[in-house]
Amino acid sequence: MIEITCVTDAKAVLGEGTIWDPKAKVLWWIDIWGKLIHRFDPATGTEKTWPSPEFLGCIGLRARGGLVVTMVSGFFFFDPATGKFDPIVDPEADMAETRFNDGKTDRQGRFWSGSMFEVPGQKVKFIASLYRLDKDLTAHKVLGDIGCSNGLAWSPDSKTMYFSDSHTTLIHAYDFDAATGDVANKRVFADVASTGGIVDGSTVDAEGCYWATIPVTSKVCRFDPAGRLMQTVTLPTDLPTCCEFGGPDLDVLYVTTAVLNRPTEHFKGQSNPGGLFAVTGLGVKGLPLPPFAG
Repeated sequence: MIEITCVTDAKAVLGEGTIWDPKAKVLWWIDIWGKLIHRFDPATGTEKTWPSPEFLGCIGLRARGGLVVTMVSGFFFFDPATGKFDPIVDPEADMAETRFNDGKTDRQGRFWSGSMFEVPGQKVKFIASLYRLDKDLTAHKVLGDIGCSNGLAWSPDSKTMYFSDSHTTLIHAYDFDAATGDVANKRVFADVASTGGIVDGSTVDAEGCYWATIPVTSKVCRFDPAGRLMQTVTLPTDLPTCCEFGGPDLDVLYVTTAVLNRPTEHFKGQSNPGGLFAVTGLGVKGLPLPPFAG
């Protein structure tokens, strides 16, 4: 039986970036607009937060300790012990209209993050890109002409990369070269138009199925490796934003949500908007992502 529980009523402005730490057995996640890094310990139910100097994009574990993150001005290392952010590289230093958004490590220990166009009140410009940060700390542009990078995930065998531009309803699949991190053969994996939303943060389970959060619909959807919709989980609030499997057995799907500075009356009939939710009883498990090797 599927159960959905709010484990942290964080009231996040824009929750995102779910990453499970299998050694510490904690879930890291972020509030992008709230400029906070969160660490949730399911064993104790406690939450700790760290402030960031800029809007965050995404986070990943680092093999040498701490985290690798993206913010408005590029890639950084973050040390939770000191709260210090150390810059690595800013591949869009000359682009004032973009900021970094969704990303994570691939199964080979490279860190990925895509950017997005974000200028309130302006029509979207497809000028953003998806970048790969290699272990030698060099950043490489992999995809371009993007409005909003989202939906990044890899198949269990690392032969396929999934990606979505949230200014469309399409999830694309690419052939992925695990040795080089290069992609080829772009094709449509699935179209989520029938759900009434677009794709935000995503993950892949151990069976190779793709899980996508669908903002404004309350839905988290599971697609089989052929792109067919298999299952829909409905949250008690309308804006799920990112998901990742965690827990000691990797059988808990953690889902972040967002308030997005909307008025209180918008949430009438909803429960715990902006909270971190745990979905159990799904009958499937996730896969751990290795830490960044740089």
